[in-house]
Amino acid sequence: MTSGNSALRLPLALLLAALPLSSALAHTGVGVAGGLTSGFMHPMLGPDHIIAMVAVGLWGAQLGAPAIWVLPITFPLVMAFGGLLGVMNVPLPFIEQGVAVSGIALGLFVFMNVRLPLAIAACIVGVFAIFHGYAHGRELPEAADPVAYAVGFVVATGLLHLVGILIGELIKWPAGAKLVRGCGAAIGCAGVYFLLAAVGVVE
Repeated sequence: MTSGNSALRLPLALLLAALPLSSALAHTGVGVAGGLTSGFMHPMLGPDHIIAMVAVGLWGAQLGAPAIWVLPITFPLVMAFGGLLGVMNVPLPFIEQGVAVSGIALGLFVFMNVRLPLAIAACIVGVFAIFHGYAHGRELPEAADPVAYAVGFVVATGLLHLVGILIGELIKWPAGAKLVRGCGAAIGCAGVYFLLAAVGVVE
């Protein structure tokens, strides 16, 4: 039992370490100066981005191969497309709400251990990735080095997916499976809060 508890501590610590102490959203519209570092920190400082990206890894782990890799690869690829839309100022409504809903939906999928065909799961992840990418893309033109900035936020996204995958691997043990579903519930609740904040109900 002691070894089992020890196995749970590292992934849980990784999740907690990924969550910033600040409640500020990553895409507040404030200008971002810099390149690789700024791009890397952009998603890391936005809890609404973090929960969705970790949830992608969690859900992929629950679905198993090949989803465990397909979903985390799909998200940043489509996110880059969303970022391009943001750079080009292509009108896309309800960005903040879309980012928040991604946390609610993905958290719910993890909590309920929803098992969908790979193509459908990838499409869902891709749709949410567009909102996240667009939010990043709106900041990208203000970076001193837009290419390095884009590389930074894609790398950060991949690392957050990896955190989710590592935690998701705990499903191999009964207690770990419960922990993963608990993470999904927490992510969903956080998504509800971010949605309420996006529509101005809470601050």
